[in-house]
Amino acid sequence: MAADRHPIRARKQPRQARAELTRQRILAAAAHVFAEYGYAAGTTNRIAERARISIGSLYQYYPNKDAILLELVTRHLDATVVSSKEHQDAEEPASIEEIMRGYVRSLVDNHLDDPKLLQVMMERTPRDPELLERMARHEREQVAHTRELLARHPEVRVTDTDVAAQLVVSTAGTVVHQLVAAPRSVDARRLEAELVDMLTRYLTAGPGSPPTG
Repeated sequence: MAADRHPIRARKQPRQARAELTRQRILAAAAHVFAEYGYAAGTTNRIAERARISIGSLYQYYPNKDAILLELVTRHLDATVVSSKEHQDAEEPASIEEIMRGYVRSLVDNHLDDPKLLQVMMERTPRDPELLERMARHEREQVAHTRELLARHPEVRVTDTDVAAQLVVSTAGTVVHQLVAAPRSVDARRLEAELVDMLTRYLTAGPGSPPTG
């Protein structure tokens, strides 16, 4: 079977509404179980019990918990992409600080639902080639958009907008992921304020400028 060659892929895509509802229940149950028990103890038996289905029914959809986690991460990435595009479409002429605040806030808000689940996603997601390519493509699109924005904004004083765009996207994404998912996560709004301030100062200070404040 094709699924046997791809042990971390879902076994089938539901074609009927009832089957789709069952898959949604499995994913919702898995999110709760992984957040509550962690990945090692978040067994398929616990997931099936939380979803109120038999373990046999669960295996009709997913061969193992790696496949379930992979789909949860894929959906998280899809939500991030949608949020990013909504933010870009809503952008209006504004200061760099306002633009960075909107960007960082969209990142932070998209990662606040369940920090414990986010931590499991970061630490245990299988290195699936298709998912890695989608993540890389999303980052490239983010960098390209940011580069265009920096190149035309009058406040920006960095000398290399290509490198600056990569730094903004990489720094914001990494910091938000690491600190929101940390066991002792920082206050979300404080994280937002400090990160916006850091990025704004970098983009507007100019090369060789002394630190302010």
